[in-house]
Amino acid sequence: MKILKFGGSSVANAENINKVIQIVTQSPKRRNDIVVVSALGGVTDDLIRLATLASKGESDYRTLFKNLCEKHNEVIKKLIKVKNQKSALKEAKEKYNELEKILQGIFLIKELSLRSLDVVMSFGEQLSAQIIGEAINSRGVACKFVDSRNLIKTDDNFGSANVDIPKTYKLISNYFKKNAPLSIMGGFIASTNAGIVTTLGRGGSDYSASLVGAALNVAVIEIWTDVDGVMTADPRKVEKAFPLEEISYEEAGELAHFGAKVIHPKTMKPARLKGIPIYIKNTFNPQAKGTKIGKGKPTQDFLIKGISSLSNVSLLHLQSNNGKSIGEITAQLFDALCRFDIEVLLTTQSSHEQALSIALNSKEAQRAKNIIERAFELELQTRQMLPVSIKENLSIVAIVGKQMKGVPGISGKLFNTLGNNKINIVAIAQGSSELNVSAVIGAEDETRALQVIHEAFFGAADEAVNLFLVGTGLVGSTLLAQIEKQESPIRLRGLANSRFMLFDKQGIPLKNWEKLLPQGKSMNAQNFIDQMIGLNLPRSVFVDCTASEDVASLYEKIISASIAIVTPNKKANSGPFERYQKLRKLAKKNHAPFLYQTNVGAGLPIIYTIQNLISSGDKILKIEGVLSGTLSYIFNTFSKSDKSFSQIVYDAQTRGYTEPDPRDDLNGMDVARKILILAREIGLKMELGQVRVEQLLSKECLRANSIDKFFTVLKKLNGDFEKRKKQAQKNNKTLRYVASLQKGKATISLQEVGPNHPLFYLEGNDNIVSITTKRYNATPLIIKGPGAGAEVTAGGVLAGILNIFN
Repeated sequence: MKILKFGGSSVANAENINKVIQIVTQSPKRRNDIVVVSALGGVTDDLIRLATLASKGESDYRTLFKNLCEKHNEVIKKLIKVKNQKSALKEAKEKYNELEKILQGIFLIKELSLRSLDVVMSFGEQLSAQIIGEAINSRGVACKFVDSRNLIKTDDNFGSANVDIPKTYKLISNYFKKNAPLSIMGGFIASTNAGIVTTLGRGGSDYSASLVGAALNVAVIEIWTDVDGVMTADPRKVEKAFPLEEISYEEAGELAHFGAKVIHPKTMKPARLKGIPIYIKNTFNPQAKGTKIGKGKPTQDFLIKGISSLSNVSLLHLQSNNGKSIGEITAQLFDALCRFDIEVLLTTQSSHEQALSIALNSKEAQRAKNIIERAFELELQTRQMLPVSIKENLSIVAIVGKQMKGVPGISGKLFNTLGNNKINIVAIAQGSSELNVSAVIGAEDETRALQVIHEAFFGAADEAVNLFLVGTGLVGSTLLAQIEKQESPIRLRGLANSRFMLFDKQGIPLKNWEKLLPQGKSMNAQNFIDQMIGLNLPRSVFVDCTASEDVASLYEKIISASIAIVTPNKKANSGPFERYQKLRKLAKKNHAPFLYQTNVGAGLPIIYTIQNLISSGDKILKIEGVLSGTLSYIFNTFSKSDKSFSQIVYDAQTRGYTEPDPRDDLNGMDVARKILILAREIGLKMELGQVRVEQLLSKECLRANSIDKFFTVLKKLNGDFEKRKKQAQKNNKTLRYVASLQKGKATISLQEVGPNHPLFYLEGNDNIVSITTKRYNATPLIIKGPGAGAEVTAGGVLAGILNIFN
């Protein structure tokens, strides 16, 4: 024999109840089971509202009552064939009439006691049990309706009555000895020895199922819900939450205490005392194994069993001012709160400071403060205690598991995870049973905390990286193609170009992002960043593949939200030194990596190498390099060609090797930004204006009002460039546009370099950097390779993303 309890969404409507009936009737083995049901979806709330309206003398309750009757009649008509409906409708009508008389009485006397409210609420379970029982009978399966009020006996603590266990067990046992067929009964409702209706309070229907199961010593109690079992975390907040195979009664109780919608602790007590396992099953996925709640086998898979949270929490703080000891304060405090039935969710104390903090539901915070102030009135007046303070807008997150006992590092891992994600901890506590460790945090951080804690304790190696990309030009689009080919754990959650922005928490498909992006909203960089931060996803990384100052100006906000940045955009690092410095301080403070290796040399490890040299104690003496792939190509080609300089530049532009306006390459500012970044990396407080740049172009070239006009004017310089090339060749040298950093000064100029110079041997659009240090003195360290191009730049960005989360 089993007990099957269905409630909540399982009995929300006729469609769902049909699934319940299929589960109950699908196997002949079920024919001796006992089914416990809750009221239909929303009915209990409707009944409370009905009674409340009637007690206020508002005749509107009659309309609501009529709707309630129609709702039940509609379910009857959908569940039961027409030829079998008469009996069910008649029984329901009798209940409606009975309820109507009670409501009329409440309306007349304009009073609603807890006793009367219990009577009104009981009709929800009475009706649902009768209707579902008739529906089962109409399918050709015998099912007997059992009135719970005759079997479960309680005291008269209306609203949350206490069960007379011995008498209840005896009544249940005696009844079912004589009545073996499939039975159905309403949960939640009971009665006193005098026959007065009572209810069992929160979790009452589950409690009813547990009581019946314990009284009959059944093999299993099944609680059917809308999830596949007890989850590692709330799946509405943690996408990667998964069902547990088995947890202990104690673990389930701890999870429930801290907000998990598992099963109420009092529900489990009858089953636990009899050693009866409780299974949490899914009405909408009955094939799922579910979760067994029992004695709980130790498992080595994970250090914890689950994570839960409580919202709407306030923290009250009490502190002695050289008056009472913490022990005296605690005793007096809990005595006062207990007398007024205030539930304390968590306590934390400091013996040294003689201070105590308690967490409770925010609805009770002000009331609790008033009670405490009355209890400590003398101490507050005489300043033996400091004023009681309240901290609002908080949540509690807790990790739960038997295996935490005696295992070092669990708390440290929890707190490090929160700290590394810039989630401030207001208070901490550990249960005396060592089954839980909990932290009070800001309410705005609750969902993110659950996500990062879940990742820390349950995360797999392929946990998704949440990518937000701005810029879908050559580099951005190539990056997306590389991610798709690599089948990496990166998920594109946000995407934008100069016109549109698109978000999808489930991930934007990489195969057709180009078609989807125009379906998004108009692009606004500030709005994009706000929405990205608002999603509050763990392992988030922002990638800026633009050259936009507007986007770069938002880096501080992004890093302050503990979101990592990977960017080839040089604007932030080559802007004001104050911003350069602030970004690094923020990155360190907020544990948000800020990677910009591709600012100089695309995929070449130039910045990375310099950083490593400095961190290892070496000193940079000199840096020389050809830092522009475009200018490298132009002068490499010019040195070996008979073509004019202007023709070489024109060919490079038509092949897409330069910016649409070649002056953006030839004016030297791109190289200036790169050498400035390297100067700052070695510790120089330098601004862009301090970089001395030899201008390759005449003022007339720079002022040309069109690209065509520019090329016309550029031809005038062919003679000068040809002359310099011939002179270099005469000296057995070649022309290089060299950035140099030495003795605190940065210069950029067109130089002649010979075979003995590190920068002489260069091909195509390669970059080359020569780094002279104390250690690499006689022979400089050379880094050489492609320093431009979408493939290598995107590859460098992708490497940065993956390095952050490996």
